[in-house]
Amino acid sequence: MPRETLAERKVRAGKVLDLLDQAMPDAHIELDYGTPLQLITAVILSAQCTDKRVNMVTPALFARYPDARSLADADTGELEGMIRSCGFFRSKAKSLKGMAGAVAELHGGQVPTSRAELAALPGVGPKTAGVVTVHLGGEPAFPVDTHVKRLSRRLGFTRQEDPSRIEEDLQALFPRERCVVRDLCPRIGVAKRKATVVKSARPPRAAAVVPRRPSRRGLKRKSGRRVASR
Repeated sequence: MPRETLAERKVRAGKVLDLLDQAMPDAHIELDYGTPLQLITAVILSAQCTDKRVNMVTPALFARYPDARSLADADTGELEGMIRSCGFFRSKAKSLKGMAGAVAELHGGQVPTSRAELAALPGVGPKTAGVVTVHLGGEPAFPVDTHVKRLSRRLGFTRQEDPSRIEEDLQALFPRERCVVRDLCPRIGVAKRKATVVKSARPPRAAAVVPRRPSRRGLKRKSGRRVASR
């Protein structure tokens, strides 16, 4: 079977989104928030933490620090105590205070919507900036998390490992108006029905691009070291 062309891959990518639309029409971000500041705060806390846990922590946090200035001026020890269960609480507290301080001082207390301005905030990385800009209606984006990376490679949509390069490949495949994380990540990342969708959307064998690691059974000792058997 000939290798899949870019045009054929684009058609298959569109079918993936169509299947996801049918299987999970109401997919949405699992984080609870009511304002842009609450959104970016929740996204920062969600790193290496479940959305469920974040949602348990944020109601008290949002009530205690209702705006950017109050969050920026928060007592570090108190803030760390409130978010401790989210993990990495010291670094996250630092990120929250830095982000809030920049929002208060540079943006008049209003969270910016452009990805570039969001990424320039202390404690906000490219993925967080992408997620926030999408949900605030700032600009199309396709931030790559662990789930998107794993399944994009599994579906044969990219060969890349670097998230920014993966995003470039995905943006080249999906229509611009659908090239956003809210269309794909909540569905292929956490949805219970993802297995059926992924199975039906896998690429032809000739298009598979994900290298497999050698299994332990395929290893043999040679000169005192294990090497992969061919």
